Amino acid sequence: MRAVQYSAFGSVPAIVDVPDPAAPDDGVVVRVAATGVCRSDWHAWKGHDDSVRLPHIPGHEFAGVVTSVGSAVARFAVGDRVTAPFVFACGECEQCLDGATQVCTRQEQPGFTLPGSYAESVVVPHADVNLVALPDAVGFAEAAGLGCRFGTAYHALHARGRVAPGEWVVVFGCGGVGLSTVIVAVAAGARVVAVDVSPAALARAETLGAVTVPMGDGAPEAVRGITEGGVHVSVDAFGSRATSVAAVASLRPRGRHVQVGLLLDDEATPAIPMGRVIADELELLGSHGIAVAEYAAMLDDVVAGRLRPAESIGRTIGFDDLPDALVAMDRPATSAGMTVAVF
Repeated sequence: MRAVQYSAFGSVPAIVDVPDPAAPDDGVVVRVAATGVCRSDWHAWKGHDDSVRLPHIPGHEFAGVVTSVGSAVARFAVGDRVTAPFVFACGECEQCLDGATQVCTRQEQPGFTLPGSYAESVVVPHADVNLVALPDAVGFAEAAGLGCRFGTAYHALHARGRVAPGEWVVVFGCGGVGLSTVIVAVAAGARVVAVDVSPAALARAETLGAVTVPMGDGAPEAVRGITEGGVHVSVDAFGSRATSVAAVASLRPRGRHVQVGLLLDDEATPAIPMGRVIADELELLGSHGIAVAEYAAMLDDVVAGRLRPAESIGRTIGFDDLPDALVAMDRPATSAGMTVAVF
């Protein structure tokens, strides 16, 4: 099969021929129909994730059709339309047995610890645990983001942030995750403020129903003014010292901050004002992907039209465009929304 592969961190990826994968006894092979181009793929390519072994095939957001099934798989068959979260869970550890597959203690991840979905096919181990059947009404392009960006936003707001109708939500960073968070929050009946440095990203957030504020030193004060005292839920969807601190500063008393964006290197230790966390009883919550068990409710909302993940897509490209799309993330984005490769 054809696959996008890089042999050194930061080197230009190439399209190469690699052996077709085989399904393990408990797994399946999925012919990839669409895959997202995510900032996390860029982090892996730049060498920011020590789980990546070279040469490597990136990609962790995908949807497609099952083409091969292992002998121990009971719930899926050849021809099934499927997606999967980017955390491949073991199904047996304490966290998995509690339904928290997104924090499986023995997890694998396509595009990081395993070959990823920038390829014509990808293997999903423990398929009965990790695969998600796609309704016919959900297209492959919109389904690709359900494995990471859109699914991550859904989990961050509902499972972690416990968003309720009428509450104020602020989203710092309006890339793929951030715009998905705006969509999920509006669908939940929340009032949303979006913060970013990019006029294009802010314009896109406005079309999705958010009030917008340019990122800067005065952003938290502006957010508190708009929301008459601060938001109930803040989400850092970008991942930096500045955005995480500003998001916490935007909260009202007893507010909940959800950290989604990855903080790396010198950015990894933001100076959160713990005195205010105590005095105002703020909650600081991490959020990692989405549990398999959450897909049923999310897909019901997608099919019913209450959630529209297609609105988070900025552009679609072809398979041959994937290497350039990954390299392009070295530069500031020129358009808003997620990029999806459709094969």
